[in-house]
Amino acid sequence: MLSHLLTSIINDIHGDTITLRKLLERCGREGMLLVCAIACLPFLIPVSIPGVSTVFGAAIVLLSTALFLDRLPWLPQRILDKDLDANKLKPVLHKGVGMVGKLDRWLQPRWSGLTTSPMQRVNSAVLVFGGLLLMAPLGLIPFSNTVPAVGILLLTVGMMQRDGVFVLLGYLGHVLTVVYFGALAYLAWVGGNFVFS
Repeated sequence: MLSHLLTSIINDIHGDTITLRKLLERCGREGMLLVCAIACLPFLIPVSIPGVSTVFGAAIVLLSTALFLDRLPWLPQRILDKDLDANKLKPVLHKGVGMVGKLDRWLQPRWSGLTTSPMQRVNSAVLVFGGLLLMAPLGLIPFSNTVPAVGILLLTVGMMQRDGVFVLLGYLGHVLTVVYFGALAYLAWVGGNFVFS
């Protein structure tokens, strides 16, 4: 269960500080997927704060690229080895337990062909694409961050819980994002022709 995974990560944090390197090592593959899922949560509203999606999208791209390569994400050494205050980090993670716990009752292992090792690389590549879509500087346009965030969230929880149905829903979310962005581009092109003609 997602909430149990996050709780186990919290319980593995000992002492007053922890480095990002140690946290990522303790999280493992599922932990990196969980970070991607949590990074989507701020965008599940129609309009997001401009600029935030670029930062969070870049983080998702880095994490999902690392998942594709089956290694820790590349980050500067000074960031990986910077001490984090465990007493401030734990409450944030505890809040995440409540948020992801709401999805637990819908998830179950099924359609395993979409979550096997070869498909995990394909799924990770799709996550990279989703992160790039989230990075698009369209935060003031309704749903321009929400649609890709939903696709990423569904795909990441599907990968974590070996739930092929959620993986498929994540793919559908990415397809809808491309369609939505294509429609925006078409409307912008038509509007530009109308204004300048």
